[in-house]
Amino acid sequence: MTPVAHTSTGPRSVDEHRDAVAALVGPLPVITRPVAECLGLVLAEDVLAPVALPPFDNSAMDGYAVRAADVAAAPVSLPVEADIPAGRTDVPVLRPGSAHRIMTGAPLPAGADAVVQVELTDAGTVSVEIRSPVAPGTHVRRAGEDVAKGAVVLAAGTPLRPPQLGLAAAAGQAGLPVRRPARVLVLSTGSELVEPGEPLLPGQIYESNSVLLAAAVRETGGEATVLRFVPDDVDTFLAAVRSHAAGVDLLVTSGGVSAGAFEVVKEALSGRGVDFVRVAMQPGGPQGLGRLDGLPVVTLPGNPVSAALSFELFVRPALLGAMGHSVVERARARAWLASPLRSPAGKRQFRRGRYEAGTVEVTPVGGPGSHLLASFAASNSLIEIPEPVTEVGAGEEVDVILLGG
Repeated sequence: MTPVAHTSTGPRSVDEHRDAVAALVGPLPVITRPVAECLGLVLAEDVLAPVALPPFDNSAMDGYAVRAADVAAAPVSLPVEADIPAGRTDVPVLRPGSAHRIMTGAPLPAGADAVVQVELTDAGTVSVEIRSPVAPGTHVRRAGEDVAKGAVVLAAGTPLRPPQLGLAAAAGQAGLPVRRPARVLVLSTGSELVEPGEPLLPGQIYESNSVLLAAAVRETGGEATVLRFVPDDVDTFLAAVRSHAAGVDLLVTSGGVSAGAFEVVKEALSGRGVDFVRVAMQPGGPQGLGRLDGLPVVTLPGNPVSAALSFELFVRPALLGAMGHSVVERARARAWLASPLRSPAGKRQFRRGRYEAGTVEVTPVGGPGSHLLASFAASNSLIEIPEPVTEVGAGEEVDVILLGG
């Protein structure tokens, strides 16, 4: 890698802007939701087990409940005095010298200390031939061996995936205390934007940023409301935001933040609590954040790749943190660069790439342009080139942010 001299003045760094956005969105309130509706959310409080798991000694096999001492001299024949299916509540005591036919998950009868799996018997129903001895405790699930009654079954801060939700239900929890999903208002500006599927006139393009950003919000576990086709007019812009601001945790806009004319977002929000800055990165330099009438606002550039990348770097970790996640950054890797790259001095560049875990190699996809959305869609990673570096040769090691897919 070829470095250049660092300067102490200039735009805000990527790390500084990420921290500023994170500070804008505080922890979200705790609510109780039905267990089945908590997928992807984060547990806000420890959950204790009101019952042991398993709640009673039960069979791990279909077979016969016995006293191990009664089958020590196997093969032996024992009378079958009861059937115990799963769910039976009036389980009779096992008398010495007898067996109970038992199903997986059924309560172990008092007096029994082992289960002989059916494959080691003749599967008799009146009497059964036990063909092999078993030790005490064989195929018995003991009460509380998974979770003891009163123990912490799930700790605060746990992301709730299917296994955690299953465990909560198994422990008798109907609802869970979780951080509420973030409610995000996504607003895409631009008089040149047209609904996908409609005919295009000269100078018009299909609106895509709201689709991209709303999907990115939902991927974090948040809830997105979309405002599209807001004209490039300050009064109309402000009226649209204020009419939809109730109950919203964050407004995310795309477009209208550069230095040119007709930048409606910048014109509408400047002097109303939102600051516009340049971040030392490529793509995605123009950024903004602050509050409009108390509503947290993050403004992103309008080019699709800049908007997507800015969400990845700044908005995604802020939303995850607000919803209680302790890990808010994407996984990273070191990889060998398949072909050389150049980067502008003093900016942290993020190039799209295809990362191959088997060869630990990353191949750049497309050029650096912020309009090349197809390249982003074909990528599974971002190649991060630090600010002091202007050239990276093929075969050199680079940092890679893994996007998945």
